[in-house]
Amino acid sequence: MSSGAIDIEEFENANADDFEERTDTERIVLFLDEHDDRAWKAASIAERLGLETDAVSAILSRLKERGLVRHKRPYWAITDDEERLQSAYRLHRLHETADEQYGEERLEDIQTDEMEDVQ
Repeated sequence: MSSGAIDIEEFENANADDFEERTDTERIVLFLDEHDDRAWKAASIAERLGLETDAVSAILSRLKERGLVRHKRPYWAITDDEERLQSAYRLHRLHETADEQYGEERLEDIQTDEMEDVQ
C-alpha cells in the first residue's frame, strides 16, 4: 500500500467513484501509510480527515490490536511491517468482494443454538 498503487485489473474494473467511498478505517490507514515518515496525534488525524477525535482514537486502538499501527503516547504511526499491512489489505479486499457478490453477512442470520450470544 505504501507505493500508492493498486493492481491494474482492480483499476480497470472499478467505477470512477469506487475509490472515493472509503470507510473511516480505510481513510485512517491510507492517511498514515501516505505519511509514513511521520507519527501523528489522533486529534491531528481527525482534523485532517474531517472525523471525530474519539472515533479516530477508537479505530486506531483496534488497528493497534491487529498490529497495523504503532503507538507511543500520544503519537500514532503506520506499522513498519509492510508484509502484514499488505496481507491485511488483501484480506480486506477479499471480504469486500465477497460482500459485493453475496451480500453482507449478519451474525443473526448465521447464528445457531450451539453458538454463544454475542452482545
